[in-house]
Amino acid sequence: MCDKELLYNLIKETFLLLDDGDRRFFRRFDLTVSRYYALHHIGEDPGISFSLLSDRMVCDKSNVTRIIKGLEDAGYVTRHPHETDGRTLRLYLTDAGTAVYQQVARAHQQYNETRLSCLHEIEHETLVEGLTRLNEHMRAELALIGS
Repeated sequence: MCDKELLYNLIKETFLLLDDGDRRFFRRFDLTVSRYYALHHIGEDPGISFSLLSDRMVCDKSNVTRIIKGLEDAGYVTRHPHETDGRTLRLYLTDAGTAVYQQVARAHQQYNETRLSCLHEIEHETLVEGLTRLNEHMRAELALIGS
């Protein structure tokens, strides 16, 4: 029988190690983890709203506003009014934002290749399957609990 507490602690430790590695990595590009993932989501979905970005980043709208303000100050992001809903703003990367996002995304992909290289293909596939199932289950649990 699997010890759920041990499993939880291993997953938590893995998260902390990944997060600390990301913080150190993104610092080299003068970015925080949150700013990088905001660039990522805006780059993958140009015109994304603050609300949807908040959902994708799993943080509240006031945090997203602060993150976007910093990215605007850096010249990486612009806000434009929604075409039909005057209360909604759409977010876009500037040319400088696109350039930095592409550079950092390539470097981050290489970094992940290195730090996950200890996993053999079968271990990788099994871990992906298990974590995907776990994440789906936890999303469903969170939906039942509400905010």
